[in-house]
Amino acid sequence: MAHEKWKTQSAIMGSGVTEAIVEYAAPRAGMQVLDLASGTGEPGISLAQRVLPGGSVTAIDLSAESLEVAAQRARNKNLSNFSIQQADAQKLSFPDRSFDLATCRFGVMYFGDVNRALEELRRVLKRGARACFAAWGPFDQPYWETTMKIVHRRVGGDLLEPGAADPFRFAERGSLSQALSTAGFQDVEESERNVPWTWRGSTEEVFEYAAAASIPFRAMLDRVPAEKWPAVRAEIYAAINRYRVGDEIRFGAVVVLAAGKA
Repeated sequence: MAHEKWKTQSAIMGSGVTEAIVEYAAPRAGMQVLDLASGTGEPGISLAQRVLPGGSVTAIDLSAESLEVAAQRARNKNLSNFSIQQADAQKLSFPDRSFDLATCRFGVMYFGDVNRALEELRRVLKRGARACFAAWGPFDQPYWETTMKIVHRRVGGDLLEPGAADPFRFAERGSLSQALSTAGFQDVEESERNVPWTWRGSTEEVFEYAAAASIPFRAMLDRVPAEKWPAVRAEIYAAINRYRVGDEIRFGAVVVLAAGKA
């Protein structure tokens, strides 16, 4: 899996988004927290540290393999209040009114039936509890412009496969808050945030990681003829290097933060 080869760099790169959603969620000691689409563990692990004493985090994801990585990371930090459960956000097994807070970092864009997932989430939250989300902002920002946008310009056709998961599903201002309102959440809010998005490693690794981790772009990447890859990579590397500062590549990222109360 992509996270195994570059787990240190990817954790560093995503840390700005993690910090932003943890701050936004405002966890308190004693809270019971549900982290949706937790993947390899963030922001759930950071939240677990913040809700002590007495609080706990349940991390769910469709990928059992990713969750095992999350569980190991929690064990490495001696966190006994972090648990994992392989589950579909659209069909939660928890009783009504089980949680004081919910978070979802870069997951809501990929829910097959967003409204059903959000309604399920509202069901398992206590009255007045907040659900907090982070989603990608626009495609036109440094990380994507220096990688997938260059490939797309070279090969044309669809950026994403028709019907495929869209990382930018909620990039349009107000679209995520509208989804929350439609699902019955109250006191809905939304804002854009600029956060660090930094890669510590080689220029070549940035694109290798992006290509491996960005499954929605797989069909487009597969359309690049083998003989064209050297020129495509050369253009990508030159674009990425414009953001290099010493040993780091500092892209920055624009993300959408949204929340509503059950």
